[in-house]
Formats: sequence, C-alpha cells, structure tokens
Amino acid sequence: MQRSLTATIALHRAFRHKTFSIHCKHTAAMSTLLINQPKYAWLKELGLAEDNNGVYHGTWGGKGEVITSYCPANNEPIARVRQATLSEYEETVQKSREAWKVWADIPAPKRGEIVRQIGDALRKKIDVLGRLVSLEMGKIYVEGVGEVQEYIDVCDYAVGLSRMIGGPILPSERPGHALLEQWNPVGLVGIITAFNFPVAVYGWNNALALICGNVCLWKGAPSTPLTSVAVTKIVAEVLEHNSLPGAICSMTCGGADVGTAMAKDERVNLLSFTGSTHVGKMVGMMVQERFGRQLLELGGNNAIIVFEDADLNLVVPSAVFASVGTAGQRCTTTRRLILHESVHDTVVARIAKAYNQVRIGDPWDPSTLYGPLHTKQAVEQYLAAVEKAKEQGGTVVCGGKVIDRPGNYVEPTIITGLAHDAPIVHTETFVPILYVLKFKDEEEAFAWNNEVKQGLSSSIFTKDMGRVFRWLGPKGSDCGIVNVNIPTSGAEIGGAFGGEKHTGGGRESGSDSWKQYMRRSTCTINYSKELPLAQGIKFE
Repeated sequence: MQRSLTATIALHRAFRHKTFSIHCKHTAAMSTLLINQPKYAWLKELGLAEDNNGVYHGTWGGKGEVITSYCPANNEPIARVRQATLSEYEETVQKSREAWKVWADIPAPKRGEIVRQIGDALRKKIDVLGRLVSLEMGKIYVEGVGEVQEYIDVCDYAVGLSRMIGGPILPSERPGHALLEQWNPVGLVGIITAFNFPVAVYGWNNALALICGNVCLWKGAPSTPLTSVAVTKIVAEVLEHNSLPGAICSMTCGGADVGTAMAKDERVNLLSFTGSTHVGKMVGMMVQERFGRQLLELGGNNAIIVFEDADLNLVVPSAVFASVGTAGQRCTTTRRLILHESVHDTVVARIAKAYNQVRIGDPWDPSTLYGPLHTKQAVEQYLAAVEKAKEQGGTVVCGGKVIDRPGNYVEPTIITGLAHDAPIVHTETFVPILYVLKFKDEEEAFAWNNEVKQGLSSSIFTKDMGRVFRWLGPKGSDCGIVNVNIPTSGAEIGGAFGGEKHTGGGRESGSDSWKQYMRRSTCTINYSKELPLAQGIKFE
C-alpha cells in the first residue's frame, strides 16, 4: 500500500514538474494577455478567448484549476484555461463510453469519411493552428505548420486504411471448417501527449483509433492547453455537423490527477502515453497492474554514426537539422554524433561553422530556424548539463550559454572530448546539446549506438552497402528507427513510429500500427455436420 502511494505521489510530481514542465502561472492580468493584443487577434479565429473551458464531451466545461499558458519566446501570458476536476473526468469517461456504442456500429469506411472531414477541417485552419503551435510551444512557424500537416497526412492515410483493415482467412486442418481472424475496436483509447508535439501525436493516435472503431479521450500537456482546446474545437465541429456524439473525441485538460486517473481506470481500454521514460515507467506499471493495454512513446538518446567514406555534404546539414531543429526538443533529436577518427576534426569544424550561422529569433518569424526552449526549467537543465559535461572531461566547441534576450533562449551547443560511456552522454537531456564522440571501427561504433538505455532512432552515413545491411541486420542498430544517409529526425507517417528498450516499445502512425488500437479474435466456424477435433484427437 505504501509503495503504491509513494508511486502515485511520485507520478503526481513528475507529471507536474518533469514531463510537462508546467510553467503556467495561475493568474495573469486581463490587460496583459497576448490574445487581447491586435497582433494576436488571429487566435480568436480558432475559437479561443481570454478564458477557455478545458473539458469537452459533447458540451464544454471546466470547473478545476485555472492555468495560464505562456509564450516561450517572451514568457508573456497568452490566455487562460480552466482544467477538469476528477468529477468532470468521471463524467467525460461515462459519456465517451456511451458515444462508443454509436460509433462502433458505424461501418469502418463511413468512419473513414468522418476522419476525411477532420483532415479537411484542419486544412482550412492549418496556417492559424500552426501559428498557435509556434506561439505556445515555441517551435518555429514552419515546424508548427508541418505538425498540423502531419495530422492531415495521417487522416488521409487512415481514410484508406478504413477500407483495408482486417484479418486473414486461414487454412483449417478440419474438413468443413473455416478459420479466420476478426479484428474489433478496443473501445476507449486514452491519449496523453507531451508539449513538444501538441498536435501531431494526438493526430497519429486519433485518426487511427477512430477508423478502428474506438472513441478517444485526450489529455494534452498542461503547458500547451490552448492547442488542445483549439484542435478539439475543430474536431468537435465535424462531429456536430454529422450529428454524431461529441464525446467520440473528448478532452480533459489537467495535470497529474487526471493522468493518474486515466492510467488506473479499467474503462480506458488502451492508454497511449508520450513523455519521459521516467514518467512512462510509472504509467506503464499502473496500466499493467490492471492488465490494461498501453502504447508508450518515451525517450530517445539518438546517434548519427559517420564513417570514413561518408558524403560530408549530406552529413553536415543532416546533423545540424537533427540536433538544432525544434531547439533539441524532439524525441528523435540527434544527441550523439559518433565520428570516425579520420573525419572527426573536419566534421566538427564544418558543423560548428553551420551552428554559428543558424538564424535565432522569434519562432513565428518565417526567417527563423531556431527558437526558444519551452520552459525556464529547460533552460536550467541545459545549463546543468553543460556544467556536468565539462566536469566529465568535455570541451565546449560552440554555444554553452543562455542568450541575453526575452524568452527561454539558449545557444545550440557542441561538446567534444567526452568518453562514449560518460554519464552525461548516456543521459537524455531535452535541450540542444550535441555530444561528439570519436570511434575507430565499425564494431565499436555499432556497440556505442546500442549501449544507451533508449532505442528510438539511429542513422549511419556510409557508401559501403555491406555495412548498410549489417547496420539493418540483427547485429546492427537495436532501435525502432534505423536510417541510412538521412537524419535521425523527420520520420514519414507511412512507417511505424516508435522504439525499443526504455523508449517503450509502442508503435504509432503507419505500417500495421493500427493493430495497437484493436483486439484480435481467432474464429473457427464449423459449417459441416461433423465434429472433428484438432490434432486428430478422438474423444468418443
């Protein structure tokens, strides 16, 4: 009992302080809200106001704590959201399960048509929604728009899947019998997303879960509540237009209390959680304790390996994009650059030069390539990691300091000279720090790639086709994403996204990820007048 209570308290703290890094203060004078300034009047095109309801299950509500969302680029308040209470969570779950009774009876291709309409509704709002992602999360504008585009692409993909999903008819060993697989929806899919992709990760889950016949309950990150509200308004309008229950896609903004309730709730048939490995482990244990189903997308300590025969004109832009993009706040960000000793100095010099040319500025400025970290806490983590790297023998080649301007800006940083197994190298810090390592041979490089606890994304740069297939093979990378001559980040939606080991093992988006959202039944049908038993058993 004490152990369970301790874990619950720890999860409360982790949800509140680590995974989501809540920087939302609870009061903000109305006159200071960005939404009231003419420059940000476009926020109202998304149905946002000074005060917003953070609960939706067919009707809007919110009786819980009022939080203020802040812009990472200037730490100014944007608008407020009233979160869910646990009683509102309970009501939302009940209405979601009632809505499932309607949704599950709709044929899959018809469900696909609704998802198609959701994609079209997002297309109409792609610019303004992308601007909100940029404003509230801090990623640059083109990445914000790209994130909305990813949801749209997954909707398109799901529409096709709605006419294709199903199981095989298998040969039966018994005369007059049919053997087949039947796939059915799991029911209610809970979706907990993180701050760094406040639209796309929900989209991956939502579109596929819907065409599979499930209803969804979304809890976005507490530090990006306006994005959660805006997306839900877009989806809700589509459901309302089709005279469908709004609780098919419900939402509860909240913190650790709501997240813990979802993890422990047996009525949540599948819980998809995206966040840190630390919190994901506790979530997984809670779900497993009730023998629930989970889909975990957790941390990544991703590496690019550059061999002596690599095309450096591909290496340099790939490494810069993968390490600097989203200010180092992607789960697929390159954190380790493992260079062959013969090209080490050349590559470091070229990447350092490129780093110094990265355009830093307001994320909504179209010319900006690099914006702020999401929270002040992330800035502190960045500074702490730089100091630890120095203590462990690292040399800062460029960066390493906070930028003197409003907002949560830090310099993209390159650190060399560390041992491959230095503690800081094996620690995933969600900031733009690139650790550069020097290796001698292929076996050593592959081993270094695999020695970290996470197993999300990896890439090598080489022209040796034998090496390529060794990298893809059983003794190569142990990650869920294994690339050649491209960065670790920027995955396409057509492939399954996810990783191994402490990354959680879940798969989302493409390939056969739809199976995560369904339960499989093996069905034997006897259409004869005989009753033969399998394996030739006689029971007479």
